[in-house]
Amino acid sequence: MDALTPVDGPITHHYATINGMRMHYVQAGTGDDVVVCLHGFPEFWWSWRHQLAALHHRATVIAPDLRGYGASGRPRHGYQPDGLVQDVVGLIDALGVERVTLVGHDWGGVLAWWTAITHPWRVARLAVLAAPHPACFPPYGRIGWRQWQRSWYIGLFQLPWLAELALRADHWAAIKHSFAPLRRMPGHFGPRDLERFVQEIARPGALGAALAYYRAAVQIGPRGMFRGTGLRVDAPTLVLWGADDPYLGVELTDGMQAFVEDLRLEVIPACSHWIQQDRPALVNARLAALLDVPPRSATVPARMRRRPTP
Repeated sequence: MDALTPVDGPITHHYATINGMRMHYVQAGTGDDVVVCLHGFPEFWWSWRHQLAALHHRATVIAPDLRGYGASGRPRHGYQPDGLVQDVVGLIDALGVERVTLVGHDWGGVLAWWTAITHPWRVARLAVLAAPHPACFPPYGRIGWRQWQRSWYIGLFQLPWLAELALRADHWAAIKHSFAPLRRMPGHFGPRDLERFVQEIARPGALGAALAYYRAAVQIGPRGMFRGTGLRVDAPTLVLWGADDPYLGVELTDGMQAFVEDLRLEVIPACSHWIQQDRPALVNARLAALLDVPPRSATVPARMRRRPTP
């Protein structure tokens, strides 16, 4: 696996026990800034290979396999929103740091929003790629008919067995098709990359775990997780959106400014949903610039005033 890693320097593999689950993550670099990159569906840490390569000279870059994905554990429970946030916070604790620059794409972007809102003292800076702020998507925000059409798959994913059968059909044709825009980018994404993503989601139990994110979000929901937060984000925030994203329309960024104190929003022309793989040089430059932004001070609640557990 590592022989294909496009990083000018070593990537090391690690495991940590997070909320009773064995989480796998990779690390590149040893800088004082710690950048944690959260992948989306149906991916794993490899989604961030270009960022690991570009940013490890100036930061410690961490890319985990989220609960249920890749080499991380696949427990039957813990996929509800507040449980997934605790996974992110647990990883930050395991790294032995107080605050990180949190970066997320797709589902990882959703988790990054949730963590920055509910645990602002753990997030020094925030970068979200192709994931709407909670206030801009149900249940807290309204979306138009066009976005409902784009989001039809969320309804399919609620159906046990049928969703799994549909995604596995014809040798994972639906998964392969979802990455089709990247197959036109031979310098950034090739057949071996596609093969790796298919192999990982095809691991025993991985697809069911990935679908559990969607099912728990709809069927369980946040359970008061945002109470008292006003859905506000205080950290300096970068949001990147692909203008040609077939799943999430650019209109989902409307109104975001009302909830984000310090927002940098960029819509990237001729860019798909898979932003960090589609336009890696641009993403790397924007993340490097974000690291130059001084973080805001954060007040830690009294109950949280403890040293992280290494």
